[in-house]
Amino acid sequence: MEHLLKELEKYTEQLKLKALEKYDLSNDFLERLYSVFPFNRFEYIISHLIANQIINLEQYLDIRNSYLERNKYLYIFEITAPRTFGETWAQRHLNELVPELRRPSKALDSDYSGQYDFWYNGIRIEVKASRAVKRQGGDSLIMKALSTDSTEGFDMNFQQVKPTCCDVFIWIAVWRDTIRYWVFSSKEVEVNRHYSIRQHRGNTGEGQLWITDKNINEFKNYLVNPRNILDKVIEKGNKQKTKG
Repeated sequence: MEHLLKELEKYTEQLKLKALEKYDLSNDFLERLYSVFPFNRFEYIISHLIANQIINLEQYLDIRNSYLERNKYLYIFEITAPRTFGETWAQRHLNELVPELRRPSKALDSDYSGQYDFWYNGIRIEVKASRAVKRQGGDSLIMKALSTDSTEGFDMNFQQVKPTCCDVFIWIAVWRDTIRYWVFSSKEVEVNRHYSIRQHRGNTGEGQLWITDKNINEFKNYLVNPRNILDKVIEKGNKQKTKG
């Protein structure tokens, strides 16, 4: 969003010179502009730029395509219900990447009672997901969404983490422009210095882990290319079972 605003600001300065301040495209006016989807401040600016021949259709399409490329995952920030994002979207997304993962059942695991999300050859897998958003501000998720090159501070909170209920964790982190995947054994999560067991009072064996702009580099050894997720799950799961 910041990149688009700067790009349009460059063109609106040309419009001000050409139209002799005929059009009010100041930030103050645009903030007060009444918007109803799909009519908003951006279509208002762009329509004025095209009408006054500051940009042509080809330039508009270039702006549009660049924005879409930088924000290919912005639609995920439109999912407002945490359960829909964390369970419905994340689990379906992972299963599309790794179709070999199976939904658990009593037939596969006689001890299964909803403790984890996927099963693969005896390996119990739990999926967690979070989104990178600005730490400060009361805007909507979609307005606070960050790209990977942002210098803004961010928090990603992986909640209701229960290391004793699975063998492997797959954590999915969403930015505007990319999705990253971490794979941990449950023991690696349990002993991580950022893992806290103090999420809810009285919830034994459950905790949370915050990944932020300040500690994210500590987790780079757990990053996995989407094509290698299953191989890493097998590796981590077998090690976990051997240690267990």
